[in-house]
Amino acid sequence: MSTAEYMTCMEVWGGNQIVDSSVVLAGLDAWVYSRPHDGADAGGDVHYVSSCATGRITRLLVADVAGHGENVSQIAGQLRTMMRRYVNYMDQGRFVRAMNQQFGTLAEAGRFATAIVTTFFAPTRSLSICNAGHPPPILYDERTGQWMLLDARSMGDRADTNLPLGIADEHNYQQFEIDLNPRDMILCYTDSLIESRGADGEFLGTEGLLQLIRQLPADQPAQLIGQLLGAIESIHKDNLTTDDVTVLLYRPNQPYKVPWTRRLAAPFRLLATIPRSLLPGGSPIPWPEISLPNIGGAMIHSFNRLRRR
Repeated sequence: MSTAEYMTCMEVWGGNQIVDSSVVLAGLDAWVYSRPHDGADAGGDVHYVSSCATGRITRLLVADVAGHGENVSQIAGQLRTMMRRYVNYMDQGRFVRAMNQQFGTLAEAGRFATAIVTTFFAPTRSLSICNAGHPPPILYDERTGQWMLLDARSMGDRADTNLPLGIADEHNYQQFEIDLNPRDMILCYTDSLIESRGADGEFLGTEGLLQLIRQLPADQPAQLIGQLLGAIESIHKDNLTTDDVTVLLYRPNQPYKVPWTRRLAAPFRLLATIPRSLLPGGSPIPWPEISLPNIGGAMIHSFNRLRRR
């Protein structure tokens, strides 16, 4: 990776431009590669990473928006605004519903999107996953040394039934949770990878991509995206040349403890956003989610998760 970003609290990072970077957060290390099709400045793939006022909550989005060019750049800006609005929410459901409503207003213009939204709660290393018609993420389980597709069915839950964003106004988007170990990894990507050709000329699909990544070393995550894309390109000359390409890889980086100074500063960070929100074109105030898990922290969050099981 060529550059590294260090994210601060209540920051949203990303977009739909070309990038080859690593991102360090309080609880996660992430690597992202994105390349718009045909050398364009911006594409239909959108990626964002956000961190809450205390750094406990990290949200990661990879979306594939129908279309290219300036219109998609406007949508990417709207998604950034929504990421910022819900940056302090543990429950990503409100954010997903807001995205779906936004794309619902664009449906007549043929705008819809697939997306994978994940929210990492650092104190318990729990990951909430919502898949809106997107290719499933791939999990590297450090305990077994194996990669596996990560969807509700593979985790013993009911099958995924989520539609792409903008297809149905009142769709109830399902999500599920897993716990991550410190060296586990999550790989999110757009469909250019699974629509690449294998040696037999057929699409790789998710199973073909899974088999390919299983052949790569997993002990150097900073190099993994480049190795994976290089392996795909080596199979067929047209692979990864006909569409946008985006890959996001992340893993927990250390046991997380919220310093008391960060907790104390969080309300002041929130208050500082109010004057800016009153300016013309200002972003909405990122109010915190009023819920016991968000206010009470890791203990109440863990209790609620056990109660749901």
